[in-house]
Amino acid sequence: MKSMKMAAEISPNKAVNKTDPLGVHSEIGRKLKQYYDDLTSEEVPDRFAELLKQLEEQETTIDSTAGKGG
Repeated sequence: MKSMKMAAEISPNKAVNKTDPLGVHSEIGRKLKQYYDDLTSEEVPDRFAELLKQLEEQETTIDSTAGKGG
């Protein structure tokens, strides 16, 4: 009898579960998406941006040097 009551408490609205392909895991998916969106909207730290700039400059130098050697 307790297991039936617990099942009802876990999924009180069966119509929502039928339309939601993730079922009880949809809340986890929403939280993960929210976390990902928060991470991608944060600014890149100055030090990291500087390192990316240096890498890009090195790649540009290598590409231009390789083109001249041909």
